Amino acid sequence: MLRNFSILAQLTIAMRNIHLLLFTSLTIFSTNAQYCTAVGPTSTADSNVGSVQLTGVLGSINYVGCPGVIGLQNLTALGTTLNAGGSYVANIQFSTCGGNYAGAGEAWIDYDQNGLFDPSESIGTWSGIPPTPLSIFSFNVPAGAQNGVTRMRVTQQEQGILPLNPCATFSWGSVMDFSITIGNGIDCSGYIGDDIVDPIIVATLPYVNTGDNSYCYSNQNLVYNSPDVYYEITPSPVMQSITVSLCGSTFDTFLSVVDAFGNIVAFNDDGVGCGTSSSLTFETAGLGLAYVIVEGWGNASGAYNISINANFLGNDELVEQDVILFPNPATTNFSIKGIQGKVSIFDLTGKIVQSIENYNGESITTSTLKNGLYTVRFEKNNQLFSKKLTIQ
Repeated sequence: MLRNFSILAQLTIAMRNIHLLLFTSLTIFSTNAQYCTAVGPTSTADSNVGSVQLTGVLGSINYVGCPGVIGLQNLTALGTTLNAGGSYVANIQFSTCGGNYAGAGEAWIDYDQNGLFDPSESIGTWSGIPPTPLSIFSFNVPAGAQNGVTRMRVTQQEQGILPLNPCATFSWGSVMDFSITIGNGIDCSGYIGDDIVDPIIVATLPYVNTGDNSYCYSNQNLVYNSPDVYYEITPSPVMQSITVSLCGSTFDTFLSVVDAFGNIVAFNDDGVGCGTSSSLTFETAGLGLAYVIVEGWGNASGAYNISINANFLGNDELVEQDVILFPNPATTNFSIKGIQGKVSIFDLTGKIVQSIENYNGESITTSTLKNGLYTVRFEKNNQLFSKKLTIQ
């Protein structure tokens, strides 16, 4: 089912951002860099978080508010350690630095470290008119929380209505972030595929595997807020196309393919016969490295099935007797016996290095090619074929 806005526009912006980050080497995404930061109040008056206190297994947060601060208060220098599976209490005073007006408050901890404060990560809510009693939020850290440093966000929004949006901007109130270190949780140090710099390498096709983007993966490609998983494929010159399927996945998936420069090759939301799972086929002619990106629609995540299959060109043996490359190995030039029409020469990365539109038996120079192994692709009997050529 097609959504009512432009997927292509979102993909174009996202992949341009990937290209900029990857090839200018200005920065590599970190999970914390994904958090929304253009948030919070535009005024320092009135409603404001008065205090935050949280004691963990190592260290504690003891914050006292006022005067008010515009925008996000980055208090990540203050933090504590919580163990996955443990129970804790956060004491938060929703208060004011001026007049007393009705509002709401909420606190979240980003347990899966995906750069989002999901509704399921809320540890408590408040509503009322200051002054009110101290809010005591008793909460359990999920056993599946991800090890490492993450954030706790506390928001008070005057005139706010629960549940609050942790990325909202408003006139009066507070938004503040603290550091939380998770221990005894899931160790993600061995996981790869979180971004285009460290993808899962697909060495051979067909490739079949299962994955789960609900933990140890973050939002990197900027199309949707869902965590992403990157797969790297190097197409062979004898491949005509590659088919990728997420059929049978447990959530509403979105699938995209980009080349090494971040250019969009293909994308799909709901594949034919796959329900809300995605599937697509993309051509590989002239394509070097390709990156398959698995994610969810919106914030969706969960377990997925992935299969990647190659669709190959015609079999060399069918034309072995009547198509000949000579001399092979070649030094300065070579010819092809038995064909007429377009001829393309590919290097080992799958890049077209030479092309002849209307070949008619003439000698082909190799003066611009380095020594090594190449693939010569041509058409015979309305089918595409290829042969190996060595230049020395």
